[in-house]
Amino acid sequence: MPKLKTHSGTKDRIKISKTGKVQRRHTAINHFLKKKSASTKRTFAGVEEVSGKSAKNMKRKLGIQ
Repeated sequence: MPKLKTHSGTKDRIKISKTGKVQRRHTAINHFLKKKSASTKRTFAGVEEVSGKSAKNMKRKLGIQ
Protein backbone atom coordinates (compact mmCIF):
# COMPACT_ATOMS: atom_id res chain seq x y z
CA MET A 1 0.00 0.00 0.00
CA PRO A 2 1.44 3.44 -0.92
CA LYS A 3 2.28 6.12 1.62
CA LEU A 4 -0.37 8.77 2.24
CA LYS A 5 0.42 12.39 1.49
CA THR A 6 0.21 15.00 4.25
CA HIS A 7 -2.58 17.53 3.75
CA SER A 8 -0.78 20.83 3.05
CA GLY A 9 -3.51 23.13 4.39
CA THR A 10 -3.72 21.25 7.66
CA LYS A 11 0.06 21.16 7.98
CA ASP A 12 0.21 24.97 7.86
CA ARG A 13 -2.66 25.58 10.30
CA ILE A 14 -2.33 22.88 12.97
CA LYS A 15 0.39 22.18 15.53
CA ILE A 16 0.78 19.04 17.61
CA SER A 17 2.13 19.59 21.11
CA LYS A 18 4.71 17.30 22.71
CA THR A 19 1.99 15.53 24.66
CA GLY A 20 0.02 14.90 21.45
CA LYS A 21 -2.65 17.58 21.81
CA VAL A 22 -3.87 19.33 18.65
CA GLN A 23 -3.62 23.13 18.75
CA ARG A 24 -5.08 25.66 16.31
CA ARG A 25 -5.54 29.41 16.04
CA HIS A 26 -8.79 31.10 17.00
CA THR A 27 -11.09 32.27 14.25
CA ALA A 28 -12.45 35.81 13.77
CA ILE A 29 -9.18 37.66 14.49
CA ASN A 30 -8.27 38.72 10.94
CA HIS A 31 -10.87 41.33 10.03
CA PHE A 32 -13.73 43.47 11.43
CA LEU A 33 -11.53 44.26 14.43
CA LYS A 34 -12.97 47.75 14.94
CA LYS A 35 -16.25 46.51 16.38
CA LYS A 36 -14.66 43.90 18.67
CA SER A 37 -13.70 44.79 22.22
CA ALA A 38 -10.10 44.68 23.38
CA SER A 39 -10.82 41.79 25.73
CA THR A 40 -12.33 39.77 22.88
CA LYS A 41 -9.26 40.38 20.72
CA ARG A 42 -6.96 39.34 23.57
CA THR A 43 -8.95 36.13 24.00
CA PHE A 44 -8.59 35.32 20.30
CA ALA A 45 -4.83 35.94 20.36
CA GLY A 46 -3.79 32.57 21.82
CA VAL A 47 -4.12 29.04 20.56
CA GLU A 48 -7.02 26.71 21.22
CA GLU A 49 -6.94 22.99 21.88
CA VAL A 50 -8.98 20.79 19.57
CA SER A 51 -10.60 17.72 21.06
CA GLY A 52 -12.79 14.82 20.10
CA LYS A 53 -13.49 13.68 16.57
CA SER A 54 -12.05 16.89 15.06
CA ALA A 55 -8.66 16.24 16.62
CA LYS A 56 -8.70 12.67 15.36
CA ASN A 57 -9.49 13.83 11.82
CA MET A 58 -6.74 16.45 11.88
CA LYS A 59 -4.17 13.93 13.08
CA ARG A 60 -5.20 11.60 10.29
CA LYS A 61 -4.69 14.38 7.72
CA LEU A 62 -1.18 14.88 9.09
CA GLY A 63 -0.47 11.17 8.85
CA ILE A 64 -0.03 10.64 12.60
CA GLN A 65 -2.66 7.94 13.16
